[in-house]
Amino acid sequence: MADNKTAQPQRPLEGRMAGSPLVRIEPAEPANRLVLRARPEASAELSKALGVKLPQKPKSSEQSKAAKTKGRRALWIGPDEWLIIADASADLTSVCGKVSALHSAVDVSHRNTAITVSGPAAEATLNAGCPQDLSLDAFPVGACSRTLLGKAEVVLLRESEETFRVECWRSFSAYVFDFLADASRAPMI
Repeated sequence: MADNKTAQPQRPLEGRMAGSPLVRIEPAEPANRLVLRARPEASAELSKALGVKLPQKPKSSEQSKAAKTKGRRALWIGPDEWLIIADASADLTSVCGKVSALHSAVDVSHRNTAITVSGPAAEATLNAGCPQDLSLDAFPVGACSRTLLGKAEVVLLRESEETFRVECWRSFSAYVFDFLADASRAPMI
């Protein structure tokens, strides 16, 4: 009799690393992701259920500090749209399923992956392909934005002064990773 085995999702960038003495590029830890759409009047109930406040200002994010949901992030993507990022064990759709306020919650965990770009040249590496001003004054810690990197749509989150999280679709992840690896080797002025 054959043993039953459970399929495990493949991490698209497993084991890859790149960079230079000034920047490190590596796959982010696995995460669950949810694209959430709702009107402003639903945000308080959804925030309470998810354990993280849904930000209302463009380019902003919030991070949960509660022990149960520590590290969970809500990124403002549009006037009625957020990207929720949580640890890999979180069941975000079940949590949202208990909310009575009108909303749409779509699990995009298997569609997306993330890359961490860190170090003193992280900003310059990203600006090699991103038209947005990523200086600390224009894009402070906690800022997030849907933008382009090379030819791929990404969501950028500044996690610290020298660390960015680059969310992208799995199908573009090798391109985004290779683009960042090439950019990290360019002379930084």
